[in-house]
Amino acid sequence: MLLYPAIDILRGRVARASRRGPENATVYHEDPLAIADQFAAAGASWLHVVDLDRAFGFGEQTNFIAKLIRRLSIPVQIGGALDSAEAVEEMRDIGVQRVLLHAKTAADPEQLRAIADQFSGESLGLAIDVENGILWGRTWAESARWSAAELAGRAHDAGFAAIVYTELNREGALRGADIGGAAKLSRATDMHVIISGGIDSLDDLRRAKQAGLGGAVVGRALYEHRFSIEEALACCTS
Repeated sequence: MLLYPAIDILRGRVARASRRGPENATVYHEDPLAIADQFAAAGASWLHVVDLDRAFGFGEQTNFIAKLIRRLSIPVQIGGALDSAEAVEEMRDIGVQRVLLHAKTAADPEQLRAIADQFSGESLGLAIDVENGILWGRTWAESARWSAAELAGRAHDAGFAAIVYTELNREGALRGADIGGAAKLSRATDMHVIISGGIDSLDDLRRAKQAGLGGAVVGRALYEHRFSIEEALACCTS
């Protein structure tokens, strides 16, 4: 199982914000580049980056992320309200290895086909956020009409390499991840499913690995020293 240490970038800093907006965000570090260096030096084989400025609709951190990618020798996957072929092209042009598209992309067959025809499936992932098991989209009014399994299936059929599954009620809460929900998608699609949100212990990582998941995104637990990145990497690979 792969470990994806997370760097959420808000106004140029490493931060954690509520899904409702950036108000009262918790800043963990002033320099995302320094954190990326630490993760890479510790042996991380991937980095998970979220552009919170873009996600919340008040800007973007593309130039900063390009600088981060040029600095690193490990691949980066990125999310943050990316939902078009143009967005994928922009991210690929700066060296992003895998672009995590908004779930609503999979609800539009024409757009999904256009993206899948233009880009390698290995460079594409789908970000599926749920709240109490129901698909959630901050600015997507029709999200509840769809199930996670439906959209994951469409991504699979389009050749996407990965799903990042987040139960929002657990995100940043340090009370355990929804491993059962992620495992259900993994069994249904036979895809590289990455669990995100709520991982609070090495036992959580062990359970994710035992469930057959492809990866785990870990953020707050690392920043608040629940365990070290070296311990997490050992747990995922042992």
